Formats: sequence, structure tokens, C-alpha cells
Amino acid sequence: MSTESEASDVAGPATADLEWLSLDDDEEIIWAGGPDRRTLIPAVAIGIPLAIVLIGVVIIVSEYLRVTNTHYVVTDRALYKKTGVLSRDVKRIEHEKVQDISYSQSALGTHFGYGTVEVSTAGGSGVEMAFNSVPDPKAVQQRISERIKRERGESADDRTKDDVLEEILTELRAIRTAVEDGSAGQSSTENRSAAQPADDRQSYEYDEDQSI
Repeated sequence: MSTESEASDVAGPATADLEWLSLDDDEEIIWAGGPDRRTLIPAVAIGIPLAIVLIGVVIIVSEYLRVTNTHYVVTDRALYKKTGVLSRDVKRIEHEKVQDISYSQSALGTHFGYGTVEVSTAGGSGVEMAFNSVPDPKAVQQRISERIKRERGESADDRTKDDVLEEILTELRAIRTAVEDGSAGQSSTENRSAAQPADDRQSYEYDEDQSI
């Protein structure tokens, strides 16, 4: 299956070359991306002053090659990460093994809109895969989470703990209101019952006076 025709949602120029990716016949690409090119800014800022002694050139070129040779792919079955310039290192994590997905942004990343999406697996120790410096990491994290939930038959709109607590509090308030209303109604009935004999006695005394 051609990976170019499958990559309907790609992010960044670093995803143009996916010949390294080997997919099953019925496996489809959901998202593909790479590090944001603006992550090169620190390397350029450091490298330019050092360019006179060639060290700066090495810093800039090595960082550029690292960024342009890093690729991230999300399919309907797994997550892929490819790194390496002279050699290739491809890592794959199946959806069913994913335990947690989170994202973070540095101060510079927050300013430019890129960050890191971290993936942890069941039984793993810490972060097993990281999509570093991807544009709009929150959207990427949400898209991966929704896809995995869909694969597992879960709802993308699952209630949070706060939602559940709010529902419980609402029910408790309704119960308390009903109890208070019931107590008030019972008290009113008792007051009317207590007043009734006095009214009857007054009526009886009035009848006796009339008969006299």
C-alpha cells in the first residue's frame, strides 16, 4: 500500500518522505508529522556567532539533519517514530499497549506553538515514546487519544471525575431540598391539626350561648 496516498493528514515538511514506513495492507495513516522547523532557532542563534571557527556550522547542520530526519506517524493500529541520519531507528507501539498520552510545552514552545507528546505503555517504565517539538501538541494528543478510544470501543466524550462529582452533588442537593420540603409540609399539617380542637371548642361554646 502506498504511504503517500494514505497520508491524508500530515504536519510539517519533515513528513514528505515516508519510504521508511512499512504498513500492513489494510493499515491506514491517521496523522503524520515531524519536529517544527522553528526548533532550529536556538541552534542558529548559538551557531552563527561560532561560525567563524566552524563549530557553529557543525551545530547548525547537525541540528538541521536531526530535525529533518525525524518523523512521527499515527495509523489506525499503532504509533511510529523514526530517527537517525546515517542509520534508521524505527520504533512502533501498538494502540492496545498505550496506557497514557500527555503533552508538554516549554516557554519557547508555548510562544511558537509547538511541544512534546509523550506516550506511556502498560507495564512500561516511564515514557516509552515522545513526539518531540510537534506543532500544536494538544491537538495531536487529543487526536491520538480519540483514535485509541475508538479502537477500544470507548466514547471520546467519556465523563471526567469532575463531571461525575458534579452529578453526585446535584443529586444530593435535590434530595436535601425534597427532605426539607417534606419536613416543612409535615410541620404545617401538625400545626393545623393542633389548632382544630380549639376551633371546635370555640364553636361549641358559641352554640351553648345561643341556646341560652
